[in-house]
Amino acid sequence: MYKRVVVTGLGVCAPNGVGLGPFAQSLQNGISGIRFHEKLRELRFSCQIAGEPILEDGLLEQYFSPLQLRGLKASGLVYGVLSGVDAWKDAGLTIAPKEAPHWDSGIIFGTGILGADKFREAIYEIDKGNVRRLGSSVVMQIMASGISAYLGGILGCGNQVTTNSAACSTGTEGVLMAYERIKSGEAERMLTGSCSDSGPYIWAGFDSLRILPSGHNEKPTLASRPMSASATGFVPGSGAGALVLESLESARARGARIYAEVLGGMVNSGGQRGEGSMTAPNSESVVRCIQGALMASGVQGSEVDTINGHLTATVKDTVEIENWALALGVRGKDFPYVNSFKGMLGHCLAAAGSIECVAALLQISNGQVYGNVNCEDIHPSILNLVAAHKIPQETIDFRPHTLAKASFGFGDVNACVIFRRMND
Repeated sequence: MYKRVVVTGLGVCAPNGVGLGPFAQSLQNGISGIRFHEKLRELRFSCQIAGEPILEDGLLEQYFSPLQLRGLKASGLVYGVLSGVDAWKDAGLTIAPKEAPHWDSGIIFGTGILGADKFREAIYEIDKGNVRRLGSSVVMQIMASGISAYLGGILGCGNQVTTNSAACSTGTEGVLMAYERIKSGEAERMLTGSCSDSGPYIWAGFDSLRILPSGHNEKPTLASRPMSASATGFVPGSGAGALVLESLESARARGARIYAEVLGGMVNSGGQRGEGSMTAPNSESVVRCIQGALMASGVQGSEVDTINGHLTATVKDTVEIENWALALGVRGKDFPYVNSFKGMLGHCLAAAGSIECVAALLQISNGQVYGNVNCEDIHPSILNLVAAHKIPQETIDFRPHTLAKASFGFGDVNACVIFRRMND
């Protein structure tokens, strides 16, 4: 007998808000976290804007000891710890005592590139022959699984503690990995999420590919334009999001608040065949992924009333909407409400899926569908498939019942998860 799985905790460290309250307020009011970065101008980037969380003075001291803070430069790890610990607390869970871990609690926390600034610092010290000066925290800050290991030690989780990595699909994939572990009875609860470093060493590669907008350096909040006819590329971002998934039985036994139920989902790849490539998804695989998620969840396409898409503000946005219409078998006024949060966040890379899952669940919890920022000129090809009012420009009062969240990543990899509001 498979277990039902629900979400009982959320945490976030995003460009437009650190913590659930500020984040939700920014989303509701269409507040962007995309800003001009002087350092990018100095380094002669074409795109000199990005989304980066702003951490208030004294915040880190609430999560790290003075020893842990010494030499800490892995921004993604910092974001991940903040969001992960907050999600754990939001779920009403306790930290394990020193004597023994929580054997039924685990962590799947993903990343793409971790500790780039620390790695750069270490390389310079090594080249100078100063190996002994590297310090004891270098390995943890630069290894991909450093984030899950760090959180595992803080919270005391004794179940599976690991890191996944699937480019822009990392966070959404992690939700499904955690879901499967609880569903099968191998764990009672899992902290899942993903994080991404900030800074020029992360964003430079994308700038060199010429896929970032360069014409909005003076007006950064207008640059990220998902589903817009005037979109010119995605804005890089960073941060972390985290969710606590738990068996329904466990959640009810301890009287936990439930944000939504995870009905199921699917991950797949287009194999970089057909029109699929390292940087572009294979449309057939996207359709298969969405339809597979529906089938795994026992949901008909017509039951989905809200979509939070990948929708990065590139020419592929129109193709993504076409794929949703085909996969769900709906169009026009029957198409679900659809939004992209990247107009306010930028594309947070490996952290995108988890941050956007948190935002999607806040919509269910708060009874709202957040507006699409910078989408006043919806692309005509999209309007051929979706009624304009289903792409809200501002936040509307509508409580999603069945919500589909998808992420499509570099390497032609896809993930789609279906959330449903709890009715019983």
